Amino acid sequence: MKFIVIGITDHPKPFFPPKVMEAISSGEVFSGGRRHHEIVSPFLPDDAEWIDITVPLDAVFERYKEHFSLHDAHRSSPVIVFASGDPLFFGFANTIKRKMPDAEIVLYPSFNSLQMLAHRLVLPYHNMRIVSLTGRPWPEFDKALIEHAEMIGVLTDREHTPAAISSRMLEYGYNSYTIHVGEHLGNPELEKVSSMMLEEAAKLTFDYPNCIILEADNSRLSTGVRPSLFGIPDHEFALLDGREKMITKMPIRLLTLQALELQSKRVFWDIGFCTGSVSIEARLQFPHLTIHAFEIRNECEALMCQNSHRFGAPGIQVHIGDFMEADLSAIPCPDAVFIGGHGGCLKEIMTIVRSVLADGGCIVMNSVTSDGVRKVTDRPDSKLLFKEACAELGLRQEPSSRIKLNEFNPIEILKCRK
Repeated sequence: MKFIVIGITDHPKPFFPPKVMEAISSGEVFSGGRRHHEIVSPFLPDDAEWIDITVPLDAVFERYKEHFSLHDAHRSSPVIVFASGDPLFFGFANTIKRKMPDAEIVLYPSFNSLQMLAHRLVLPYHNMRIVSLTGRPWPEFDKALIEHAEMIGVLTDREHTPAAISSRMLEYGYNSYTIHVGEHLGNPELEKVSSMMLEEAAKLTFDYPNCIILEADNSRLSTGVRPSLFGIPDHEFALLDGREKMITKMPIRLLTLQALELQSKRVFWDIGFCTGSVSIEARLQFPHLTIHAFEIRNECEALMCQNSHRFGAPGIQVHIGDFMEADLSAIPCPDAVFIGGHGGCLKEIMTIVRSVLADGGCIVMNSVTSDGVRKVTDRPDSKLLFKEACAELGLRQEPSSRIKLNEFNPIEILKCRK
């Protein structure tokens, strides 16, 4: 099984070196997108068979396999694939390697679109952070923003347009970038390169295909996003009904994140997020995380929205409603969970979490205790409930940490592991 993968640009009259022309002239089966077919059709033999690359890709690869199986007896001819730019740069050659790992691949790359845009701008791009939004969600792009990447190259699609990207950046306060947009790169008749502020780009429509480069402009630092801090001051959060006690205090918040070992985790659940302080701090300190935040109170959804926009923390997935009734089947399983509120149902919540928690994953909870003798109340002691739940569910409890802030009662940071 052999593929010859040829990278092309949008130029309507491409130039191919002799080796590539020889492969094309002797080829039998060709493949690529419909736009590629329009560009290369004058070069194809009259009896050429063409396989459109369209979704679902499984059907495309079935046709490839049929070709190789039908001609196996007399050494089948290679499938010649045309792809955009460098086929190894978020390109189709990677798909071939994934779906047919035993196939032989001969590659003739061209410049990818971001390289061409940098060339047009005479912009050194060796430190550029590359993000693909082509058929992909926002997390990697959000991560680049949170980490304040100086230059971000973005591959777009019809949903993640330059306008949509600019709007998202402005929404979360990341307005200290100039956006460079390249349209129809490689096509001498349609190619267009423009540079502007995000506010302008958010209002415009650009021809597709396009790509963008975001270049940091430190002379226009955002007034909406604070400088990177290891710990957001409590008074800067919007609070639930203005109640200061309804937020995990900053020193405790940081110790909680440390206990959760988030630097080595992938999926973090924050149960009972209230103001969103723990989720937001985790998002900013560990932007690689996938974060799902749960809260039963409807009014907390607006709080999370307000605070995440205030501190530039996009990408937190919010779930409003009773956690014990939530459909968790479509949510990725966590390897770290913080229980910030349990409404008297701690054991029930831990039972659910235990059923989905990854092996080696941890659960952390903060328990309020009183100095000296415990106050007599009708509420069960959360530390005791946590200990009992660990024993009943086979969770290994780890040593706790105890901290007292100012006039507040001590907080004990409890932790267990599956």
